[in-house]
Amino acid sequence: MSASRQYDIVVFGATGYTGKLTAEHIATELPTDLKWALAGRSESKLEAVAAECTVLNPDRVQPAIEVCNLEDAELSALAKKAKLFISTVGPYCIYGEHAFKACAENGTHYLDVTGEVLYVKNMIEKYEKTAQATGAIMVPQIGIDSAPADLVTWTLVNMIRNRFSAPTAEAIVSVHEINAKPSGGTLNTIFTLFDNYSFKELEAAQVPYTISPIPGPKTRDPNSMITKIFGVRVVPDLGILTTSMGRVSDIPIVQRSWGLLGGADFYGPNFRFSEFLKSRNYLTAVITHFTLVFGGLMIAIPFVRKMARSYVYKPGDGPTKEESKNDRVEYRGIATPDVKIPKPPRAFCTARYEGNLYDFTALSLSQAAVSILLDNHKLSGGIYTPACLGQKFIDRLDGAGFKFETKFFEN
Repeated sequence: MSASRQYDIVVFGATGYTGKLTAEHIATELPTDLKWALAGRSESKLEAVAAECTVLNPDRVQPAIEVCNLEDAELSALAKKAKLFISTVGPYCIYGEHAFKACAENGTHYLDVTGEVLYVKNMIEKYEKTAQATGAIMVPQIGIDSAPADLVTWTLVNMIRNRFSAPTAEAIVSVHEINAKPSGGTLNTIFTLFDNYSFKELEAAQVPYTISPIPGPKTRDPNSMITKIFGVRVVPDLGILTTSMGRVSDIPIVQRSWGLLGGADFYGPNFRFSEFLKSRNYLTAVITHFTLVFGGLMIAIPFVRKMARSYVYKPGDGPTKEESKNDRVEYRGIATPDVKIPKPPRAFCTARYEGNLYDFTALSLSQAAVSILLDNHKLSGGIYTPACLGQKFIDRLDGAGFKFETKFFEN
């Protein structure tokens, strides 16, 4: 990539809810000499965000303003100016491809916060070879979907490799605690997925290892029929678990990490992964599971989606800082080594963040950006996952407030 590019980072969609938070994080937390720009359709709104960033940190290089519409030619011209492009404009299945294509074709590193697996699958099929040819490092789904689950799983697998020189048999990640309200953009994306894809297409995105670059391991499903029907699984060290809504986005990314990071040679030939939500008791677990199942069926009805849109945050809006002051999220993961010894030690990892989930997403985007620019990852061009940024990225997240703790449970 040319060192003469005008900007280190461009934030596209900087006037939206997540984009604005990302701009604020860059202004306050990233190196002050980074050259950056805020991009979007409205010059006046961009200038307002830039002014707020200046107030937050006047002692840094201030952002330039780039007015840019969702057109291939304009986005291509903007991508040529940037070393790294952050896209926060969703739903990505409608608006995302223009920016993705521009970055792949122009060798511009790229990050986004989609949770739309079908969109990511389409982008891989269309643009991975292009990104490989131009040297663009592209990492979709690096916000709350699906960085935490992917990084916790990678950490567990790495712990087992370092201690036992062995693969991992099974990794289970639990959303141990989550206290947060969804933004209008997130809710609109959920509705839009059902507007644009059939149930059959959405189910196809959940085929195991559907976005892995190599075929996945042929292992049995670790979840029993009881778990499949009622959503309940009891896991020592994690407790009573139930269905997690995030699994739909997270499991395919973890499975792609398996394929990108050595497959059987690193994660293991018998590797299995599950994601759940921590539950207080069995009854709550069953209720949560069937609420998600019933809610998914209801959202599939166009009339219900139309009604729901009138009662939720509009795209671009979300919970205020006051409403989010007590928000937090914590992930816990447990993994067992694939070794022929009875009751081997178990790897355990927690990752927690005190704050709004969208603040976390902004933090993750910003820290991933500076990690790609400064940490010498030695990645060639291609479409990657958060785990591919490895320990260097985790260390930056930990230093910025997403705290990791690891240990082994001995038997």
